[in-house]
Amino acid sequence: MTTPIKLIVGLGNLGNEYAKTRHNAGFWLVDDIASDLKTSFTHEKTFFGMVAKTRVANDQVFLAKPQTFMNKSGQCVGSLARFYKLLPENILVLHDELDLMPGQVKVKQGGGHAGHNGLRDIESVLGSSNFWRLRLGIGHPRTLSLVQEVADFVLHAPRREDQTAIDDCVTRCRAVIPLFLSGEFAKATGQLHRDNPA
Repeated sequence: MTTPIKLIVGLGNLGNEYAKTRHNAGFWLVDDIASDLKTSFTHEKTFFGMVAKTRVANDQVFLAKPQTFMNKSGQCVGSLARFYKLLPENILVLHDELDLMPGQVKVKQGGGHAGHNGLRDIESVLGSSNFWRLRLGIGHPRTLSLVQEVADFVLHAPRREDQTAIDDCVTRCRAVIPLFLSGEFAKATGQLHRDNPA
């Protein structure tokens, strides 16, 4: 029996100036999931983040948005995991992904961090890379024919057509969250990967 997801973490940067930037795709999705689950975030200093709590099929489920710099995201994830005795396999991290085109999404458990500072810190704090990831494609400046450094690219808002594609991707991800929460990873993965734009 696969362990269901009990903690969903969206990654992003704090502040209004970053709210619409590509690096905040994880925040966009987790905000929508909170709305779908009819729960809301409150700031919890103990957990270094905004945390929402709800019950799904009698199981307690947590949503989190770390309120630290991106490269310290593990403080929030680690403190929640320790307090609620969650295994890495119970955790789903939502984050932007340069290696996928806007609108594409990939589900992955474990593996490397591909230079993503938020993932790197979560791996370090948990002492494991065995958590689940929902990789939300934002494209790469090279593949989108943009003359822009990566660091600058992720901290800017997507072009209109890219934003539309990312919004569609977020909608598709929201639809399969119940599958993650019931441990049906193969079904969720199959559905998301099948519906990826070419």
